[in-house]
Amino acid sequence: MSEIDKSSETKLTILEHMNELRKRIIIIALANTITSCISYSKIELVMNYIVKLAKGLKLIYVSPPELFLEYVKVSIYIGIILALPITIYQVWRFIKPALKKRERRYVIFSLFMGIIFFISGATFAYIVVVPMAIKFFMSMSTQYVSPLFSINNYINFVLTLLTCFGIVFEMPLIVLVLTSLGLVKPSFLKKNRKYAILIIFILAAILTPPDVMDQFLMAVPMLLLYEISVIISSIIYRIKKKSDKV
Repeated sequence: MSEIDKSSETKLTILEHMNELRKRIIIIALANTITSCISYSKIELVMNYIVKLAKGLKLIYVSPPELFLEYVKVSIYIGIILALPITIYQVWRFIKPALKKRERRYVIFSLFMGIIFFISGATFAYIVVVPMAIKFFMSMSTQYVSPLFSINNYINFVLTLLTCFGIVFEMPLIVLVLTSLGLVKPSFLKKNRKYAILIIFILAAILTPPDVMDQFLMAVPMLLLYEISVIISSIIYRIKKKSDKV
């Protein structure tokens, strides 16, 4: 084969990949648009679930388009979550040809568990963390200063907590990947356990009211996540050592 033939073949392959990527991006964009529109059609129901967390808190909007823009923001956020299975499937279809059979199993497992961990974290934040945090910040009001939040600030606060805890709950999966790559060892996690516990309880003390039960309610799931991460790291590390010996 001549150099010209090789060059044209390479260009064709790149073009094929670019067309495939474009196709996947269009499907993802359409899926997110459709789910966001569906979310907007049910926005009052969705907003009721979000606003009811602000018990005793008066929410206001301070500019004409603010409430509408918050409706759009929440619709897009929910739409992205609803479209996650389609988004992940399209990403999987794009990267699948480049993966070996064993790697495909790892990727499928990681993607599936990633969704479960994120939803678990966001749910935990919705049920436990957000109500606690709002209760704490409202307790800081005095007879001279009373809370009056704009809907924009409130929605940003809630969505940020949901997203952050969704990411925090990915810890076991992140540790699994890092251990598989040889970047983290279970001995490191065990050695630094006391520092992790200290940081977790400090965060729990900051984010919750001065109530021991509330602090434990928030800290215990995070401690469990850390211990699960240690166990996963130990299992993966042993499997990796055995496969290296073979």
